[in-house]
Amino acid sequence: MNLPAPPWICPSILAADFACLGDEVADVLAAGADTIHFDVMDNHYVPNLSVGPLVLSALRKDGIDACIDVHLMVKPVDRLVEDFLAAGADFITVHPESTEHLHRTLSMIHEGGARAGLVFNPATPLSALEGVIDMLDLVLIMSVNPGFGGQAFIPSSLEKLRQARQMIDASGRNIRLQIDGGIKIDNIGAAAAAGADAFVAGTAIFGADNYAATISAMRDEIADA
Repeated sequence: MNLPAPPWICPSILAADFACLGDEVADVLAAGADTIHFDVMDNHYVPNLSVGPLVLSALRKDGIDACIDVHLMVKPVDRLVEDFLAAGADFITVHPESTEHLHRTLSMIHEGGARAGLVFNPATPLSALEGVIDMLDLVLIMSVNPGFGGQAFIPSSLEKLRQARQMIDASGRNIRLQIDGGIKIDNIGAAAAAGADAFVAGTAIFGADNYAATISAMRDEIADA
């Protein structure tokens, strides 16, 4: 897949209306979204339950051909990596705590034809990057504790973004730096200034009356950062 140039606006389907999910995804893409963020929760690694690979497969069959990045908040993770590869994920992003063998899990993602990402919760140090950064296409910094949409942004995430940006730049690799959690128009510029170039927003977009106007306002804030 040819990926859009950053910055990316990545609406999270966790905040969409699931009664008409296909239409919601199509509408937000028509409004200017770059990718679709697909949050998967297992009520084990995180205290909530969301969607599985059948939902992704259904979106693909419904004609959604945009880039979909799947964030696996599940443990153990390897079996669902296989299922989401088969369902049509373009990116699969995992937490270092979700697997006993991170190198193997990331290798599985690449061998299945997808791009690989690594996620860091607010209290998870960035040290796991050191051993696998050469295998990554995306680094995701959580600016809330994962499990629920609609949470408030954790300000200390900005410093973590800056540290991750330094590590990515030092690696010389073309790795997207994504931020997820409480992102909205009035803080997306600060995240961009700290180094993010991919921005997950759920309630801020799907809860808006006008998707296109919201995405446009977010792009303006990023450009001004």
